[in-house]
Amino acid sequence: MEEASGVMIEKSMIQGGIDFLVEKYNDDDYAFSIYEINEGYIFKTKPAYKHFINTLTKVQSKKKLSASALETLSIIAYKQPVTKGEVEKIRGVNSDYAVKRLLEKGLIEIRGKSDLLGRPLLYGTSDFFMEYFGLASINDLPSHLENEKLDNKIGLEQEL
Repeated sequence: MEEASGVMIEKSMIQGGIDFLVEKYNDDDYAFSIYEINEGYIFKTKPAYKHFINTLTKVQSKKKLSASALETLSIIAYKQPVTKGEVEKIRGVNSDYAVKRLLEKGLIEIRGKSDLLGRPLLYGTSDFFMEYFGLASINDLPSHLENEKLDNKIGLEQEL
């Protein structure tokens, strides 16, 4: 017998419920099933749908970053470790979605918690960021002066 919220339930009743759900989700009407793993149960996509799931995740991961995500990434890269609040103060807008996307893509990671009130999370660039941009260290990022020179050349007409 197991106790759940003060109610005694027989293990056979729990197992019966699980068996019912396993049988139900084994039907072809469902793209997932219940699998037993490590003395527990999980919902998992059926092997027949693996190709479709892989295609969807590849398409999603190849999407380009938005301008706001790139702006957020550059702030984190240059100011790290930095809190989301500090990023938002620099950008002047909410950065929840951009930070979430950067975490999903593996370009940034949580580096700990700040000592500030509420102990907000600190963000920094990941090893994948360094690899992706071909940087040996964070010191290899272009300096502010290098960026300024590049910006000044953009949009200038060429002399013939």
